[in-house]
Formats: sequence, C-alpha cells, structure tokens
Amino acid sequence: MLTLEEGVSAVKLARSAIDKYVRNGETLLPEKLPKKFSEKRGVFVTLHKNGLRGCIGYPYPTMPLGEAIIDSAISSAKKDPRFMPVSAEELDEITIEVTVLTPPRLIHAKPTMLPQEIEIGKHGLIVTKGGDQGLLLPQVAIEHQFDEEEFLSQACMKAGLYPDSWLEEDTQIHVFEGQIFAEISPRGDIEERKII
Repeated sequence: MLTLEEGVSAVKLARSAIDKYVRNGETLLPEKLPKKFSEKRGVFVTLHKNGLRGCIGYPYPTMPLGEAIIDSAISSAKKDPRFMPVSAEELDEITIEVTVLTPPRLIHAKPTMLPQEIEIGKHGLIVTKGGDQGLLLPQVAIEHQFDEEEFLSQACMKAGLYPDSWLEEDTQIHVFEGQIFAEISPRGDIEERKII
C-alpha cells in the first residue's frame, strides 16, 4: 500500500509527465521519486473532463511504478484510441486519477460460481480468452452500479467478447485490487479515494 504522501507524489508525477509531453513532446525522466516507485507495480492513469477523457495502464507489475506512471499518463493523454489526443488548452480542465494495482490473481472456480468470488467495490477484473483481454478497474462497478454478473459481462465486452463469455470454460478471470489517488479539481488538492 502507498501512503497518502506517496499517492500525492504519484498523481503529481502523472500530471508533470502529461504537461511536459503535451506542451513539448518530451518524456519526463523518473528522478528523485519515493523508494516504492522503484518497485514493479501495475498502474492505470485515468483522465476526467466532463466524464472519461482517457485511461491506459499496465495490469501487471512489469516495470517500476515510477516509469509505469509516466508511460501510462502520456498514453492516457495522447494514445487512448477512444479519444482525440489531449491538447495543451485542455490541461487545466482535466483531473488526474492514479490507480495502483495489486498483482492479478486467477480465480479457480466453476464458471457459474464466478460471481460469488467477486467483491464489488474491492475487485477489478481482467478477462482473457484466446488472444483477447479486457480490464475494468474496481471503481467502474461502483460508478455504473454493476452487480457481479453485469461486471463480468462488461469486462467480457471490453475484451471484444460476447457478454456471457465468462461462462465458458476456456475464459480466464483474474481479480485485483486498486488504491486510488486523485485530484479533487484540476491541479487541485489530491486525496485517496475510497471506492465504497
């Protein structure tokens, strides 16, 4: 778990990375960061502006947290295929949220028992089948008032699968948890956000 101070550093790092890349096309270097930022962690950076404005990250702990935050922040601003790239004029209108993930854990259960293994408000989902994969952060289920089955169905659709693909034996479901830190207003105070 990150402390609030480390979480504030995470959001400020994401903000600095986006500012530098959007304004100058330069990638921020991960310097003088808290010690935990050298640990490999999964992370997602989410941008909000009248709703979702970008969200990209690393589900698995494949690189140091500091590097993952910088890369995810830039990708959320410039490379999310669902949105136009963020412009310099928008930077003061966007709030930034950083979700630091626990390592995903495969659920070992019969497909019909999967909903009982998921805790809404605690777990995020990764659905994998063949070469397709979809991820939904823990806060998504709360924000959209999904129950366990709907959450599973939505994660399947995020992967480009049929909504009931979670009931098929060859579909893998991983759960993870997330610690969320977010700006209350653009460039404003940063808080740890409890999902429920």
